[in-house]
Amino acid sequence: MNKDIIIFHKIKFYNKNFTNLFNIISKGGYLVAPAASSLSQIYNDEKYYHAIKNSNIAIFDSGFFCILLRLFHRKKIKKFSGLLFLKNFVANPFAHRHLILTIDPNRNESKKNYKFLRNCNFSKIKTYIAPHYSNSKSKMDAKLILLIKKIKPKYVLINIGGGTQEVLAEYLYNHINKKTSILCLGAAIAFLTGSQAHISDRMDKFYLGWFARLVHTPKKYFFRILVSFTLIKLFF
Repeated sequence: MNKDIIIFHKIKFYNKNFTNLFNIISKGGYLVAPAASSLSQIYNDEKYYHAIKNSNIAIFDSGFFCILLRLFHRKKIKKFSGLLFLKNFVANPFAHRHLILTIDPNRNESKKNYKFLRNCNFSKIKTYIAPHYSNSKSKMDAKLILLIKKIKPKYVLINIGGGTQEVLAEYLYNHINKKTSILCLGAAIAFLTGSQAHISDRMDKFYLGWFARLVHTPKKYFFRILVSFTLIKLFF
């Protein structure tokens, strides 16, 4: 196994830079960026665990997870968040050549995301507003499958909540052209459009994204931070 691939509970995490990650995912498949709170619940959510375990690439979005890997496994991991991946992706001229489909939580976010991508020099953009996916996630979205088969996007950018987006990505991957690249980056685009807390490059680099989100929406993220601490149990 490549030394830059870290296996954690059968999940393949890639400890690589953007160029390497992009070269791999641009050939097709789906990329996930598990948050610590979601990762800590893998044995409580079978479908989520199955989805991230079968992903083509998982990146080190969580600074807390990186710290735990250093403490318990002595792995020197460089954090590469979904936010950083998206910043590099939208700045990549190669990506601008292709059709991108965004899957958004509501119409307002869809408009913001479309405008943001247009400002980043994407000229071929289609948007799709996701319905409410049930907790069972057994039957995801046949309408979306038909759309993707019709318009044939090179990139599918999923901007809905963690835990659901990964299951949706696996579902799409199993029903569409395997050369399509699916990016599960959740709230990453919302940090850039202003819908969620602003996270500077310095804050992201020094693992302080959680603090910005806590200050911005304390009631929502305080519980997620507490849940994140249960990730420690997976190291024993």
